[in-house]
Amino acid sequence: MLQITNLHATVADKPILKGLTLSLNAGEIHAIMGPNGAGKSTLGYVLSGRPGYEVTEGSVTFNGEDLLGMEPHERAAAGLFLGFQYPVEIPGVSNVQFLREALNAQRKHRGEAPLTGSEFLKVAREQAGALGMDMDMLKRPVNVGFSGGEKKRNEMVQMGIIDPALAILDETDSGLDIDALRVVGDGINRIMRKPDKAVLLITHYQRLLDYVKPDFVHVLADGRITRTGGAELALELERDGYKELAA
Repeated sequence: MLQITNLHATVADKPILKGLTLSLNAGEIHAIMGPNGAGKSTLGYVLSGRPGYEVTEGSVTFNGEDLLGMEPHERAAAGLFLGFQYPVEIPGVSNVQFLREALNAQRKHRGEAPLTGSEFLKVAREQAGALGMDMDMLKRPVNVGFSGGEKKRNEMVQMGIIDPALAILDETDSGLDIDALRVVGDGINRIMRKPDKAVLLITHYQRLLDYVKPDFVHVLADGRITRTGGAELALELERDGYKELAA
C-alpha cells in the first residue's frame, strides 16, 4: 500500500529525514518509535504534504501512485488521513459542518453521490457513540474548548467518518488518561484493523501498543529507520531506552 524509498527531507534547509525506507502492506499496523528530534513527526508531515517540508531525494508511492506528486487535498481524497499530535482549533466552524464537507469532498472525488444532511448525521451519531462522545460536542466549533482527551476522541470520530485507507497517527496517545487511552485504542482497532487498511502509528511510549497491537515496530533515529522488530521491541525500548538501540 505505502512504499517509502530512500526518503530525504529538509525543514528550513535543515536535513531531517536522511534516507528513510519503509514499506506498509494493507492489513498491517506499524509503530514508529524514537527519540525527540529523530524525524517522526516530519515523516507524517511529509507524507501528508504539509508546506515547508521539502523532499530532496527519494520516492513515495501510495497504492501504486506517486504520493509526492499529489497536492495535500488529493492525498486525502486518495485515502490518507493524518491525526495530529496537537489538533488545531477552528473557531466558527462546527464539527458537523466541517466533517460533512470533508466527507462529501472525498465522495465527489470517488464519483459517489454526496450524503444528505440526515444521512450524514446517522453516520456521525454512530461514530460518536462508538467513542463515547456526545453529539452535542459535534455541533460545537472544531476542537474549541475541548480538553486534550476530547480532541483526540474527536479525531477518532473524524477518522471513523472519513474512513481512510491509510491512517498516520502522530502521538495520538499524547495527553490521554488511562480511560481515554483505552477508548482511543479501541477506536483505532475498530476503524482501521481491516484487510484493506493500514496504520502508521507514531508514538514515544509503549502504552498505546497495549491496546493497538502492531505487526511491526520500527526505531527511527537520525532521520532513518535503524531497527525493526515485533511488538516485543517496544517493550525493550520502554525498558532500556533508545541509547543502545538507535544505532
